[in-house]
Parts: sequence; C-alpha cells; structure tokens
Amino acid sequence: MNDLEIVVATQAYIKLHHNDDDFSIESICNAIGYSRRQLDRLFRKYIQITLYEYVNAVVLSKSAEKLINTLDNVLDVALDSHFNSHEGYTRSFAKRFSVTPDEYRKTKIAIPLFVGHPANHYHILKEGRAMESASICTVIPVDRPKRKLIYLPSKSATGYLSYCEEAGCDWEGLQNSIPEKFDTAAILELPDFLQEEGFSNIASGVEVPLDYSKPLPDGYKTAELPECILLYFQSEPFENPDDFGAYIGQVYKALENYNFERYGYKLATNIAPTFNFGAQTDVGARIAVPVIRI
Repeated sequence: MNDLEIVVATQAYIKLHHNDDDFSIESICNAIGYSRRQLDRLFRKYIQITLYEYVNAVVLSKSAEKLINTLDNVLDVALDSHFNSHEGYTRSFAKRFSVTPDEYRKTKIAIPLFVGHPANHYHILKEGRAMESASICTVIPVDRPKRKLIYLPSKSATGYLSYCEEAGCDWEGLQNSIPEKFDTAAILELPDFLQEEGFSNIASGVEVPLDYSKPLPDGYKTAELPECILLYFQSEPFENPDDFGAYIGQVYKALENYNFERYGYKLATNIAPTFNFGAQTDVGARIAVPVIRI
C-alpha cells in the first residue's frame, strides 16, 4: 500500500474498532503495522492533524451522539469513550465543542461533530471517476411546509470541492448535530433572494422547523422558506465507498434529463435552494430540487 492507502486503512480501522474495549493508539499501530511516529507523519500530510487528534475527534463525536440518543449517565459515556474519569472527559469535550457534556445534553445545540471522510476522497473528486455501468435513479416528491433554512454561505465557491477548500469540513458535522433538522446537511445552490453581494450562490445548510431559535456559530445565517415540494433524485446504494463521486454525477445526469412538465411539475429554484446531500453506500447519492405543481 502507498502512503495514502495506509491513512485510509487506518481511518477504516478506527471507524470499525473505536468501540472495542482494548481500542487505543497502540492497538491501531499494531493492527496497521506502522509506528505512531510514522502514522503521525502520514496523518499530518493527508489530514493535517496527528493520529491522536483524529482519534480524539472521532471518540468525542461518537460520545456526543450517545449523550443525545441514550440515557447513559455522563460517566458511563466517558468510560465507553476510553476516558478514565468524568473530569477528563468533560475537559476534552468542552475544549472541542465549547460546551460541557451536561450542557450539550440539556440544550442540544449545534456542535461541530467530526465526520472524518476517507483521505482519498478529495483526490477522487479532483480526478473524477466514471461509473462502469448505469445506475437506477428514483424520483420522489416530498412536501415541505414553511420552514427555516440554516446556512453557511461561501464567498467564492463554485461547488462541493471548492466550498470545503474555503469553509473547511466542520460544517457537515455541525449541521448534522441539529436534532430538529428535516434531512442531513447538504451543499446548496442558493436562490437569488438569498445570494448577498460579496458571496457566491454556493452554501451548506439544513432545513429546520420555523420556530427553531437555538444559537449558531458566527457566519451562519437563517432565512424563511415558503411551502413547496422537494423532488428527490436518488441513486441505488453502492458497495465501493470510492464510487461516491460517480454516483453523484449519475444523479445530476438524471436531473438534467428529467422532463418536469410531463409529470406535472415546474422547477422553482427561485423560492428554495437545490440540495446536494452527497452519497453514502447504504443510501446512495441524493439531490433535491424545489418544484411547484402545474
């Protein structure tokens, strides 16, 4: 394996084994066959953080999900997350998320959960990857009520890759940490009425109920969206995680070729964003566009 493949294999091992009782930096190094010093060098090269910082981000983010989704007390969550004490866990959690575990469980505010995409995905997007065969794409209408959009605009991005280069990757974990969200975080193509001077039409965001009023980090904006239909274009699930870009491309192709009027719809990208939800192996690639009935 080359250096990049070593990093991806290490990420995969951490994802699979972070809940193991004997999980540790040492167990990772033994499984991969590289020293901590070697893995630190590779992680800094491809992910810009050390192995320990990566592991810390993963286990703290997974622990945040436990705080929201279980009734386990904070000490049990700390011990399950490989911390030796309530105090040490609370310090680490507060340092990363600027809120204590108890406060987070009580308020459920948005925090930047760590996503940790495989390190080779950036290069796959840069290079592009064609699909070996066609994929079936389904189209599903979903009614949306009046709602609020939480979004983080960009100044110059033109798509997912340039957006992440400008805004970093915290947006995805932060927005997905909002329990009230209608769907997962997405890259948005904003309608004209939301595009401000000095910003591009590309943003990231999630839809939430109209009465959502929790605090958000600096840079985030909110806007009310009118009632509409979102037409979801969705590919089949897929096996190879490295094929995510190809499946997104296939869904965009289906969107471009779709005859809206034949099925009683008209595009309404002037009233709501277009949502690119990305692609996951178990779900497939998804894109949603606003439409109205004709």
